[in-house]
Amino acid sequence: MTGFKLTNIIRHVNSYIFHRFLGKLIGMVKDFSKWHKVKSVIESDKQPSPFREREIWWCSIGLNIGVEADGKHDTFERPILIIRKFNKDMLWGIPLTTRSKDTKYHLKFTFHERESTAILSQLKTLSGKRLVRKIGKLGRKKFDQIRKQTVELAVNRKADTKTAPFREPRVPSGNM
Repeated sequence: MTGFKLTNIIRHVNSYIFHRFLGKLIGMVKDFSKWHKVKSVIESDKQPSPFREREIWWCSIGLNIGVEADGKHDTFERPILIIRKFNKDMLWGIPLTTRSKDTKYHLKFTFHERESTAILSQLKTLSGKRLVRKIGKLGRKKFDQIRKQTVELAVNRKADTKTAPFREPRVPSGNM
């Protein structure tokens, strides 16, 4: 009887592991055609929403490539913080996540009594048409801290120890 139970347990564990692995494989396949349909509607039907710097919005950020932050649900939404407004149509936004990471590329903050993390390394140029609904406005002090750390990350190569310093590209001298 013990051997039978052990065999059943092993079979169930193996089945569980297989289905978890299969689910991850299936989840890795992205349906870009669905995102293309959504962004086609956004482009043709939507007027840009009026927005300001420091505001947090749900934004149809899309289905992206590699490590770029994806949107969720049917309209591929993710909250973003508006860092810079260029005009009524264009902005820089930083995607937000509830996953807490403690790196120089992420900055944790509390908003509406919830922990959030700004993904500083994924600053994006976005159309105001992508903005779905406003969540609220971040306080000036925290906003200034996020903006300062984003600028520091973008322009200060010394702060980035994992990447080699910028060098001019090598150009053949002609004397090969």
